[in-house]
Amino acid sequence: MTWHVHGAMPAIPLIAVAHGSRDPRAAATVEELLDLVRRARPEIPVRAAYLDHASPTLAGALSGLAEAVVLPLLLTEAYHSRVDIPGALAGVTARRPLLRVHRGATLGPHPLLLTALERRLAEAGVEPGDPGTAVVLVSAGSSDRRANATVSGVAGDWAGRRGWWSVTAAYASAADPTPEQEVRRLLDAGAPRVVVAPYLLAPGHFADKIRRDTLAAGAWAVADVLGAAPELAAVLVERYERAVQRERAFATA
Repeated sequence: MTWHVHGAMPAIPLIAVAHGSRDPRAAATVEELLDLVRRARPEIPVRAAYLDHASPTLAGALSGLAEAVVLPLLLTEAYHSRVDIPGALAGVTARRPLLRVHRGATLGPHPLLLTALERRLAEAGVEPGDPGTAVVLVSAGSSDRRANATVSGVAGDWAGRRGWWSVTAAYASAADPTPEQEVRRLLDAGAPRVVVAPYLLAPGHFADKIRRDTLAAGAWAVADVLGAAPELAAVLVERYERAVQRERAFATA
């Protein structure tokens, strides 16, 4: 069967693949985010899948489908997007060679994510672009240096767009500086106040630890995770559309 985004035929289903967590708040947040996508684009069938700790698996989410767009619910290109998802897809397509899968890009980096980060900070009482405020952008961290460099690049881009005292990156695991180290460094460097913006999709162990440790280190405020933000839903739809457009271009080439 041929699927189309618009027209008489149904849209290609969207499978959003998250890392997965033992913390039930994470899966609930994923579903809240996907509900925003469903409301924005009700014609697109949307399913969640998880790499670990939650169900369904990617194979389970693809069950019964002839074609799908698979999008990583990940903020950077790292091990999960480069290895885990392709490996899981290879296992599925080996068993189902007629299944057509179109892979899309990770959520980040994207300018709308900066908008979402600023909105979360505003919700925590931080004026966007305040020149007296240093922002620590905290990701989970990765053993893949390219992923950490991407986060550092997002911080640099954000600093260039706004008048913050500074925007710097920190990592909750696998890399330095840690969030609390960066908060202390900025305070020692004379930052009038330091706030923390978690570059995380959902609540869980890392988000809780970041909040606890950075407040103890002297952070003035810690924003909420990105969560079910409308900006993330818009990015998901954009990634979906681009994956479908590539499929159309390939089909007509």
